[in-house]
Order: sequence, then structure tokens, then C-alpha cells
Amino acid sequence: MKNLFEPARVTEVRERLAKLTPQSERRWGKMTVGQMVAHCAVSFETATGERRSPRLVIGRLLGWAVKPLMLRNDDPLKKNSPTAPEFIMRDDRNLDLERARLNALIDRFASGGPAACTTHPHAFFGSMTPEQWATLMYKHLDHHFRQFGE
Repeated sequence: MKNLFEPARVTEVRERLAKLTPQSERRWGKMTVGQMVAHCAVSFETATGERRSPRLVIGRLLGWAVKPLMLRNDDPLKKNSPTAPEFIMRDDRNLDLERARLNALIDRFASGGPAACTTHPHAFFGSMTPEQWATLMYKHLDHHFRQFGE
């Protein structure tokens, strides 16, 4: 499966991120392109342990069952999937600043390898291996880049 421990995937997501512009048209959802990039950066802060989110009740009930379904293959994430409230960006975001921030976080995650991943449980999925984090981070970026035509 595609994951961000693979150099080719890192190159791919960097190229797709670079193609985004303030005029990139949203295909679904409510976020602007700047908000989406900030949202993705926050997910990397979670994956590296820089940010810790509490477990969601719904995640405790269903996360264990959904995780293997989501991470079993390279199928893209579904449109309009729910997200935890702290991952929703409500204010305006500067795309160039958020892009630089996300690029730095992708670097830290990919170059750090498995040791860069948090051992703190994911808010919805619970306990995650480094490989699961690497797959989820790729799928999450792919999902949002497709949301804006990349």
C-alpha cells in the first residue's frame, strides 16, 4: 500500500501540494484550499505526537472496526467523511504559509520514519502502528488533494 515512508509517495504529494493555488476549485466539502492545507498540517502534528487529541466516544465504539477497512487497500477515502472538531479550520488561512508548514511536517514525518510516529492513540482509530500512520497520512493527503483537483 502507498505510504509516506516511500520516497516516491513523498515526491508525489509534494508535487501535488505545489500545484494548489488560491483559485483551486473545491469539488466537495466546505474548506477553502488554505484551510484544507492547514487541516492536513494539523493531522501531521497529530501523527508525530506534536498535538494530542483525546479519544472520541464514537471512535472507541467503532474505530477498531473501521480502521482495518480503511487501511486494507489503496482505495481513496470517501468524500465528506466526518472529522473531529479540533481539525476543522474556521478562520482564513494563507495558502503559501500553510503549504510551507505542511511541507516541513511531511519532511519531519517521512525522514523520521517509524520513530517519528506518535504512540498516542488516534482520536478515532485508537492504537496505530507507524506503518498504519504512514498509510493514513498518504490517504488523507490524497483525499484532500483530490478534493481540490490535484
